[in-house]
Amino acid sequence: MTATTWNNTRPWRGIMVATALPLRDDLSVDYDAYAEHVRWLIEHGCDGVVPNGSLGEYQTLTDEERARVMRTAVDAAGDGARVMPGVAAYGSAEARRWAELAGEAGCGSVLLLPPNAFRADEQAVRAHYAEAAKAGVPVVAYNNPIDTKVDLTPGLLARLHQDGSIVAVKEFSGDVRRAYQLAELAPELDLLIGADDVLLELAVAGAVGWIAGYPNAFPTTCAELYNAAVAGDLDTALPLYKSLHSLLRWDSKTEFVQCIKLSMDIVGRRGGPPRPPRFPLTVEIEAEVRADTEKAVADGHR
Repeated sequence: MTATTWNNTRPWRGIMVATALPLRDDLSVDYDAYAEHVRWLIEHGCDGVVPNGSLGEYQTLTDEERARVMRTAVDAAGDGARVMPGVAAYGSAEARRWAELAGEAGCGSVLLLPPNAFRADEQAVRAHYAEAAKAGVPVVAYNNPIDTKVDLTPGLLARLHQDGSIVAVKEFSGDVRRAYQLAELAPELDLLIGADDVLLELAVAGAVGWIAGYPNAFPTTCAELYNAAVAGDLDTALPLYKSLHSLLRWDSKTEFVQCIKLSMDIVGRRGGPPRPPRFPLTVEIEAEVRADTEKAVADGHR
């Protein structure tokens, strides 16, 4: 088992797995399988979980399902501080409501996208995060300009931190140069790796956490990779990273939910189908993901 240095004073640090949500063949949520998955991840070196994120297909859940997924994660984790639920919503009041529910459940932090029903300007972004922060739960911003069309630039992130609205950022832009500018503008703001295929680059640049996709299938190796990377042990980290990189790249693809669920199924976990509007993978992409996953298994990753 890989040792972790997680503590509940800054519970958003470390390996926080963006959990895929196991669905049955009829597309209902398998809460028992999800609870078992959360426990398994923590037992195998991960620090906590992020339910109701993009990988958890939160957009397709009813309010009742979304709330139950969060409560299931808290119960299974054994410590609510290890849970960082996504609280994204089109409306700021709705995002605050989800953050308040997270606080009532004992969650240690929440993950929040910027407003994305339209291309929000800085005034709207700052007001959105300030509203959610009123819930009193530490807010981690999620910068995904590819999908949201709203870019949380280093300057804007620094102002959000100065506002007291955020404690960290999940950085998914893919531009690793931003890490250094962010450290200059907001040295107290925690940088979290937001895409699996820039893990090493952002770890070297000073990231203190990883909101991760592929530990859903390979938690032990991913924990070893992350811990070596943040410790600057490149002799350990670089070979692991090179070996896994073809697999980690699927985390940044449009089909990332289906890809990670397929990898989970291949290694004996419960991924299951996605909910519409996501479709099953094409034959070609499925074959590529399967080959990359089977290679990782053959290379001894687990």
